[in-house]
Amino acid sequence: MEPSIKFINKKFPHLDVRSSTQHLGPVHKDKGDIVRALGPFYHSFLDVLEFRDHVYELLNTIDASQCFFDIHVNYDFTKSYLDLVVTYVSLVLLLARTEDRRLLIGMYHCAHEMSHGTSDPSFARLGQMVLEYDHPLKKLTEEFGPHTKAVTSALLSLHFLFARRNQGAEQWRSDQLLSLLSTSGTMLSPASSDTMACEYLSLEVMERWILMGFLVCPGALGSSPQCLELWRLALQGSLYITLLRDEALQIHKVTEELLSSFKGYGKRVADLKECKEHAVAHSGSLHRGRRAYLRGAVRELEALLEDQPGLLGPKALFVFMALSFCRDEVSWLVRHAEHVTKTKTPEDFADSHVAELLFHMEQLRSLVRRQVGVLQRYHIQYLARFDALVLSEVIQNLSVCPEEESIILSSFVSSLSALSVKEVDDKEQFDFTPLRLDWFRLQAYTSVAKASLPLGSNPDVGRIMNLIVFHTKLLDSLEELLAEASDLSDLCFYPRPVEKMFVATMEEPSMLRYSIAFPLLCSHFSRCIHPMCPEEYPHLKAIALGLCNKFLEEMARQASACVMDACAEQHNLSEQLLPKHCASTVSKARNKKALKQPAKKGEPERDKPGAESQRKDRTLTTNMDKLHLTLAELSLSLNHVLNFTVFEHTVTPAEYLSSHLETRFTKAIVAMAGYSQATQEVARPSEVLVGLSAYVTFIQSLGQFVGLDTGRIIRSVLLQQTQPRDAVGEQTLTTIYTNWYLEALLRQASTGAIVLAPALQAFTTVPREGEPPFSAAEFSDVSEMRALAELIGPYGMKFLSDNLMWHVGSQVTELKKLVNENMDTLVQLRSSSCKPEQMAALLPRLTSAENVLKRMTIIGEILSFRAMAQQGLREVFSHHCPFLMGPIECLTDVVTPDTDIQVTLSIFELASAAGIPCEVDPALVNVLAGSKTEGSSPEEDYKVACLLLVFVAVSLPLLASDPASVYNTEMDGYNNNIHCLAKAIIHVSAALFTIHNKNIETHLKEFLLLASVSLLQLGQETDKLRARNRDSISLLMQLIVAESSFLTVDMLETCFPYVLLRNAYREVCRENLLSRVPSH
Repeated sequence: MEPSIKFINKKFPHLDVRSSTQHLGPVHKDKGDIVRALGPFYHSFLDVLEFRDHVYELLNTIDASQCFFDIHVNYDFTKSYLDLVVTYVSLVLLLARTEDRRLLIGMYHCAHEMSHGTSDPSFARLGQMVLEYDHPLKKLTEEFGPHTKAVTSALLSLHFLFARRNQGAEQWRSDQLLSLLSTSGTMLSPASSDTMACEYLSLEVMERWILMGFLVCPGALGSSPQCLELWRLALQGSLYITLLRDEALQIHKVTEELLSSFKGYGKRVADLKECKEHAVAHSGSLHRGRRAYLRGAVRELEALLEDQPGLLGPKALFVFMALSFCRDEVSWLVRHAEHVTKTKTPEDFADSHVAELLFHMEQLRSLVRRQVGVLQRYHIQYLARFDALVLSEVIQNLSVCPEEESIILSSFVSSLSALSVKEVDDKEQFDFTPLRLDWFRLQAYTSVAKASLPLGSNPDVGRIMNLIVFHTKLLDSLEELLAEASDLSDLCFYPRPVEKMFVATMEEPSMLRYSIAFPLLCSHFSRCIHPMCPEEYPHLKAIALGLCNKFLEEMARQASACVMDACAEQHNLSEQLLPKHCASTVSKARNKKALKQPAKKGEPERDKPGAESQRKDRTLTTNMDKLHLTLAELSLSLNHVLNFTVFEHTVTPAEYLSSHLETRFTKAIVAMAGYSQATQEVARPSEVLVGLSAYVTFIQSLGQFVGLDTGRIIRSVLLQQTQPRDAVGEQTLTTIYTNWYLEALLRQASTGAIVLAPALQAFTTVPREGEPPFSAAEFSDVSEMRALAELIGPYGMKFLSDNLMWHVGSQVTELKKLVNENMDTLVQLRSSSCKPEQMAALLPRLTSAENVLKRMTIIGEILSFRAMAQQGLREVFSHHCPFLMGPIECLTDVVTPDTDIQVTLSIFELASAAGIPCEVDPALVNVLAGSKTEGSSPEEDYKVACLLLVFVAVSLPLLASDPASVYNTEMDGYNNNIHCLAKAIIHVSAALFTIHNKNIETHLKEFLLLASVSLLQLGQETDKLRARNRDSISLLMQLIVAESSFLTVDMLETCFPYVLLRNAYREVCRENLLSRVPSH
């Protein structure tokens, strides 16, 4: 394709397709695709050609008619003429900027001729037009030569207006521009002018008219001093003017290149250079001063009208003037920030306070929309009682008034006189479009040279009609009027400078409250779309929504960061009140009483809690002061509007903050736990709960700032913490503490490093040399279990319980394997419970008896921890929901042995979820029911369950030989955790026999009998080492009975005399006392 492209570019527009097949082979091959792909481009160029033809015709007609132009009289006619000129010039310049125009047109022409056998009939003219506009400005000056007089007359009518509008901030300040208070005596007088529409006509538009008009009519500059003065004034205001959207023209450079190519324009080039130097040196400061003045003036205007909306009636013009002035300054700033890349004064093209200007523009627009009733009531009376009368008087004073013109003007008077306030009260829809169209036609009729009613000689008609047009637009075209005065949709094409301004705003603390102006600005961008370019819609929509989302995300990020920083400060303050921090204070008090020496000076003096609130000078700001101020400013911004629309999408700013707060709050909660998987370090649940309470308290107080549903945020985040994973799949407190208690605490308990102390209702650490200090009681006592239940709630406790039960299930599965290995021996032992000698002979045949006891002990440790956790849950649940806990407890009490097993398990499951202990643990039943041996029948499983109890019962005497199997009266347990066997035996047997629907009590009695026989045989043991802790082991029988609701002391008495237990208690207590007596 490359040779074809070169050939087309070289030969354009003289392309002989038939004799150039060797060069155009690739084009011929893909001719169908080329026609389809390039068709829209080719027809767009044809539209330009057609538009040029119509412009030529219209300009020639206007010249032939010797039309009169005056922006103050025939405003619509003059404005439309100048818009036509500028649009045509811009279009030609944009055409010249299309680099591949020859290739696009030429390739389409070749493909079209190959497909249809003939060339497009418009190609010759189109090719000629493209060649003519290779040097567009020279061609345009030739084209506009005959039209110089008309263009010049229209531009000269701007002289007074442009000079008056193009003033600096100092002049505005001295004139008290836009101020209603400067002339408070006339506050209720209607703001009126002979040139109403000119008052809010864009200064940027006038600049474009002047600079582009004289660019194509340079001859006028030497013929009239007024033209030269106007041109010089316009050149001093801007370095770049807009062609279309983000396409800009570097006017000084382009004009200099054009004038330099003409003879006799040396003085104009010198003037141009002088104006350029002035613009470079002063235009930035000029516009910066204007923006500074407008910020104050528009703030005052908006505040006054907000307080007294009735003033909108007489002072409506002030609103549209303010909007127009602000729009011009914002547009100038963005355009120059984008295109001016090298400058000695970069501060002239950056403004961190522009958000305030944008904000007040939005406020004025919103105010006008809200108070449309005030505007309509005022101006409908104005039209009927003033404008109609003045127009009637002007008509009567006309020296000549032909019949047709008289009929039109009289119809205006009659239409306006018929208006009444009742139409506003009845909410009728107004439509003055026909009236304005008739006036536009009348301007055209009366502006030609030989008009029977020349408008130039009767300017009063034009002035009063311009006033009437403005007033009618306030009634029926308010949105169009707002768009005309304040539309900023072109900023959609300047994303980079807009983003830079937003960043500067977010870095300026005083501007944070106005930052919402940037997201609101994106709601303007939907005005960029045009029904003739529907393909632009998705692209512009993506830009608008992307920018809006980026702005709100950043605002929400900063606001949520402020909230979290303030929460962290509150957390630090609450942490100072923890009991562990009072040790140093208590120590100092004791030392003071004992008259001990104070600590060394090297130790820093710790401030007491509350010292941070003591301030001698209110001007000294703390970090919390700064956070509160920043948060208040951002909250004002985010809550400024409930929602707004961007390209049919409803945007709710507060939801962005809500989303960010949820995310950060979730991360903060997890961070408070301080969990490290490598070192297995974690914060105590009670400390995390204190920190969480500080966070929640502060977030709840945000209601007065941000207007958020803080309760919903807190509930959502805390509910996520009760699940294994949060909304984004990250770890939660539930997962962290479940893993820690399983991997750290219970694993150490299984190795003997941690012991369950029933007397303390906690696990305690066994001190060992060479190991870092760790207190298991600090993580497992009653207060910690309550705190854990508060943090992870019933859902989290159920997850913890399920994980604990999974480990129990895996241990039971291993125990069943050991039972199967010793099946025959255990069957014989079970049948020999009344034959001690036979039992003694069979016991040595058992293998892995110690392993069975160890695994049962581990199960007991897990179930003991779960019971403690459940007790914590019960206390917390009773505190929070006593009205729920009462019925659940009553329901549990109703269960009897005769109740259907499924109903019983359902009730027990409900009770277990509330932390109430049950005779049969439903969670354990579910786990063990799911861990049945594959391929085995229910009868075989039942047999294994029975033999498991036999295995444990006959293995108990082995514990007596363990030196650690000593009953410790201080902790009410054994140093090797074998007291946990009682819970394991009772709960596992209850669950197993519930699964098989067997009588639990019968099997536990059988267990008592076998265990008693086995333990009683220890009394006949000759090896003292094997029986050295017989008394301590005997106490296990009492613990087993005490643990079970199915067994009683009387049952135990039948097989294990209570006198033996009493003697064992006495002996154990004596040994404990002797061990604590210091040796001499």
